[in-house]
Amino acid sequence: MSYRTQVKIIADVLSATNMHYEDDGAGVTEILRKANLSYNRLIKMLKDLVSAGLLNETTNGKVIRYKLSNKGQEFLQIYGKFEEVACSFGLRL
Repeated sequence: MSYRTQVKIIADVLSATNMHYEDDGAGVTEILRKANLSYNRLIKMLKDLVSAGLLNETTNGKVIRYKLSNKGQEFLQIYGKFEEVACSFGLRL
């Protein structure tokens, strides 16, 4: 069994929200399923990612949605390139 690194988990959360870049964003439940995280861990991570400027948070009544920011898109692009280079050397992230 291989475990994901913190950076890989961040990339998974950002990727889950990236799927909703054109619409009103992704909800917590959808991100939970796609990123395969526990609720408590995801909530903490979402707060950290919003604070870092990688995600934008919008609230409509009681509904909270998350969208990938421009900075988050840049992170995913750079991470994708880094993952390719690592794989070319036989490394797993």
